[in-house]
Amino acid sequence: MRINARVDYAVRAVLELAAAAPGALTCDKIAAAQGIPSRFLQAILADLQHARLVTSQRGRDGGYRLALPASEISIARVMRVEQGFLAEVHGQRPEEVSYPGAATELAGVWVAAREAYRRVLEGVTVADVVAGQLPAHAAELVAIDNAWRSFSEPSGD
Repeated sequence: MRINARVDYAVRAVLELAAAAPGALTCDKIAAAQGIPSRFLQAILADLQHARLVTSQRGRDGGYRLALPASEISIARVMRVEQGFLAEVHGQRPEEVSYPGAATELAGVWVAAREAYRRVLEGVTVADVVAGQLPAHAAELVAIDNAWRSFSEPSGD
C-alpha cells in the first residue's frame, strides 16, 4: 500500500473541514493545522472543489466547507479525487491484467487485495475518523497485534 503526499494531504484537509463544520476554514488555517504546504494545498482544494466534495466562499466569513455531510464522504472517495483507482497494476485495473504461465493466478491476488483495501476505505467515513470511532470492521483490523508492525521478510505464520 502506498499513499502519496497528495492523497494524504487531501484526506487530512477534508478531516479538518469536517471538524470545523458547519464553519469554514481558509486554506492557510488548514495548512497550518496539518503542516501542509499552502501552495500545494490550494491545488488539492481546487481538485476537491471540482469533485464537489468541497465548496468555497470569498469574503470576510469565507473559506472552504464540506459540500456534503462528513458521514456521506468515505475516505476512498477523497482518495479517488487525487489518485483515480484505489488499486492499479501498471496503469490498469487489477481485473484487466492477465499473466501467462505460473503467474496466471496473480491477477486474482491483485483483485482480492484491492477488495480488502476497498472494504476498509469505503467503509470508513470522514465523520468516523473525526469522531475517533472507527467502524467495527476497521477497528478489528487495527487491534490485530501485528497490524502496526511492518514485515521485511515473511515470518512463516
